[in-house]
Formats: sequence, structure tokens, C-alpha cells
Amino acid sequence: MCLAAWAIPGAGHLWQGRRFKGISFLIAIPLMFAIGLAVRGQLFSFTLADPLVGLAALAHLGIGLPYFVASAFGLGAGDVRAVGYEYGNAFLIVSGLLNMLVVIDAYDIAVGRK
Repeated sequence: MCLAAWAIPGAGHLWQGRRFKGISFLIAIPLMFAIGLAVRGQLFSFTLADPLVGLAALAHLGIGLPYFVASAFGLGAGDVRAVGYEYGNAFLIVSGLLNMLVVIDAYDIAVGRK
């Protein structure tokens, strides 16, 4: 269940019958990711030379399947000269981190902590 919740934002909540939360996450988190790509944010690659870039890349990976789809289509190259570049980076990072929190929430519900 956690793997599905990570791969598709909101899938863990939908799996457990929490339709409103699941659909809300299914729409909001990928939309945030898409906005980040649309305003020319950059999907960073993993590097050991700069630890903050590596952490940003790990946060991007948190979005699950949309990250791999965007990478496959060559999206997320980023344009430092674009007005929305920093906003795009923030949207991309926050969408991945938010999905990780949603996965943890789905897990907590599944084990009965919520």
C-alpha cells in the first residue's frame, strides 16, 4: 500500500476508502508538480558534490511516478533566466515532500494510529 501511495499521490487514501482526501491529494499534488515544471523549475540530479542539490533531488523523487514521467519526457531542465525559476523549484520540492507526508499519513491510518 505504501508503494502505491508513493507512486501515485493519494492512492493510499483511495485504497483505504477515504475518497475525499484521496481525490484531493490526487489532484493537488501533481498539479503543484506540474506548475513547478510550467514555470521552468529544475529537476535536480543526484550529486555528491553539493549536498543541498542532492537533498532537492531526493525531495523531487518523493512525488513518485510523475517524477519519472517528467524525466522521461525531458521536462524539468530549468531555466535560470526565467522569472519563475525559483518559484518552480519551490513547487517541485514541496510537492515531493508533501507526497512523502501523505504516504506517512496513509500508513498511520492503515496501522490504526489515526
